[in-house]
Amino acid sequence: MTREAILEAAAQIISEKGFHAASMQDIAEAVNLQKASLYHHVTSKQEILVELLDRALAMLTERLEGILAEPMTPEEHLRAALRSYLEALVEHRDLAAVLLLEHRSLEPLFHQRHIPRRDRFEALWRGILDEGVAAGAFASDDSRMAVKMVLGTANWTIMWFRPGGEKTARQIADATAELLINGLAIRPPSGN
Repeated sequence: MTREAILEAAAQIISEKGFHAASMQDIAEAVNLQKASLYHHVTSKQEILVELLDRALAMLTERLEGILAEPMTPEEHLRAALRSYLEALVEHRDLAAVLLLEHRSLEPLFHQRHIPRRDRFEALWRGILDEGVAAGAFASDDSRMAVKMVLGTANWTIMWFRPGGEKTARQIADATAELLINGLAIRPPSGN
């Protein structure tokens, strides 16, 4: 049995049941181990949770850094970042659900470990918005709040998105970017 298999099973179980309802016994059974044997691989459910959160943020941060390394306009960076983010949430649905819904279940010590990673991820998003403000492409006087709004909009997508549905994750990301960049305001037709 590998630690990777244990973490994958844990992500699925925690995603389905929620952190508090999921038990170490559930995780052990999912990987065909005795509960006592599971403790040879992990020390606690909290350790599993923080490692799942770390893995999710590491994957998302790596993807975002790759996008930001490409020469693009702020609008293109935002569109590409939203595409990558929503596609990752859909591709890694269990891990995404754990990241987005269960981080509040961390005990204080593990929470302290998690916060710098989360802040680093959010700082990358703030960089996109700040870049857009500096270029005159975006209007925001509070990029911290704006990032919370952007990510809140994207994060909620996993609650209603259905694979094989009317729109793909990429189409939803593009529509989200369009709404965020252009807003809901009606604009007069160009040329008037």
